[in-house]
Amino acid sequence: MGDFATDANLWSHPRLVTAVTEQAWGDVFRAYRRLSGTSQTKLGELVGLAQSDVSDIERGRRRVTSVEVRQRIVAGLGVPPGLLSEAPPPDPCPVPGLSTPVAIPDGDLLSRVTTATRGGRPVDAATLDWLDRLLAEHRRAEDFIGSRPLMDVMGRQLQTVVDLYGGARGPLTGRVIRLAAEHAQFLAWMSQDQGRTAGALGWYDRSHEWAMEAGDVNMAATTLSMKAHLAWSGGSGERCVRLAEAARWSAPGASLGVRGMAAQMEARGHALAGDGDQARRRFDEAQVLIGRAAEHPEDEPPWMYFYDETWFTLQRGMAALHFRDWQAAAHDISLGLASLPSNYRRDRAWYGACLAHALAGAGDPEQSLSVALSVAPDASAVGRPHAWDELHTTAAVLMRSGAGEGRPLGDALTELD
Repeated sequence: MGDFATDANLWSHPRLVTAVTEQAWGDVFRAYRRLSGTSQTKLGELVGLAQSDVSDIERGRRRVTSVEVRQRIVAGLGVPPGLLSEAPPPDPCPVPGLSTPVAIPDGDLLSRVTTATRGGRPVDAATLDWLDRLLAEHRRAEDFIGSRPLMDVMGRQLQTVVDLYGGARGPLTGRVIRLAAEHAQFLAWMSQDQGRTAGALGWYDRSHEWAMEAGDVNMAATTLSMKAHLAWSGGSGERCVRLAEAARWSAPGASLGVRGMAAQMEARGHALAGDGDQARRRFDEAQVLIGRAAEHPEDEPPWMYFYDETWFTLQRGMAALHFRDWQAAAHDISLGLASLPSNYRRDRAWYGACLAHALAGAGDPEQSLSVALSVAPDASAVGRPHAWDELHTTAAVLMRSGAGEGRPLGDALTELD
């Protein structure tokens, strides 16, 4: 760090003092960089964050809630201890809508996690219970804030789980492997969500391998279904169908919900390939499985919490898009969106973009523009490239149709880009 950055005058500046006292770390970063002439990249090196993370914190897209990250910032920037004496504690529940805060374990449990990862003692059930709960909370958080802020966190958490393997004994060994498979699947999904196809495929393969080793048929089938979804996202209907079929025949003991997911993924593959009859048959089959699964939710694995009638209705709308049945697509997607929680920013951005596309195709440019403009900020904020691409497609459809609404949408996307 340069001499000016450590100068006492820097930490006496009222803007920086106020930001540190309030623990408004985005304001701290901006003020520090302006006063010291430091770039985001250099600041990231000082506090152990990527440049993209520094940018997200400055823009309010990510909040500093980890005690460890906070300590790195304080140490890296050389914050005088006295400035933090009156600071309020960080919000224990940083994500609006979470039912309970994601708290750190009690002192004894934290000690057991730490010593187990260092090979000091065997892992115990309480440690794995806490990691299970933490993963579940992160899944829910991703619905609200998108995948981008969680990628680094989940990578570190998976490493913790892998480190526990050496200390696992007896039945707990299989549980550690299953937990690793769940973390890898979640990382794969987030990579896919961010358009990182190669990373997603790698994590899905690793998750499937661990699931097979642990004898977890639900996760093994889920990873194949999610690879089918990746193929669908890439425009390959035939590969989507093959992978979804593999998810079905390779794991006959999977839960009703997991089998339903595979059936609807096969339906989406057939729809993408233009086979309406097969698509409808598989959708009907999936709907029956969903109904039966809803009668016994306790039998479903924890990552299937999102799989319900609302989600299924949205998938039917997506299939209608493939067939250019614009009215049906707009109807089903609108119906599904009406039932999605208002703070599901990621999904509302994606399906909202698809609704705008359907409305444009149906010849309703004014409503299409209204929907597109309403979801564009979230599509930009949560960093989902698929929603962003769909909005650009909508703008192109409006422009080709001669509707004047295409230009203001294009201008809005350019401004947010």
